Amino acid sequence: MSTVEQFLDLNSRKVWSLRPENRVIDSLFLMAEKNISCILIMNEEQLSGIFSERDYARKVVIQGKNSNETLLKEVMTDKLITISPKTELDECMQLMTDHRIRHLPIVDNNKVIGLISIGDVVKEMIVQQKNQIEELQKYIAG
Repeated sequence: MSTVEQFLDLNSRKVWSLRPENRVIDSLFLMAEKNISCILIMNEEQLSGIFSERDYARKVVIQGKNSNETLLKEVMTDKLITISPKTELDECMQLMTDHRIRHLPIVDNNKVIGLISIGDVVKEMIVQQKNQIEELQKYIAG
């Protein structure tokens, strides 16, 4: 099984973030512009939280809050589960399943170095299984 670090080596991409004092509407515009479903909430270099489409639906829309007036720090998820670059991808899948989350910030030495989604993990696991099947077929065929 491969690690998050190996995944990042092949799939590096920018991690988008806003500050806790930004408004919810700012995050919605950013997520729409970048075609992403969550952003990290950073206070300088420190990870403060995460804000996702799920947070928007449950903590803003359903509660009748105004996206133009509500600050991210009021509705972000601040009890975060993070992983290190050494975390195995199957462990990421287990964490996401157990905690019913779709994104894991990747932190190394207290610094955010990436973000991995459940889609990333599933895609990589499918590739690995396909490769393993091909290797087994070659072994059987001799």
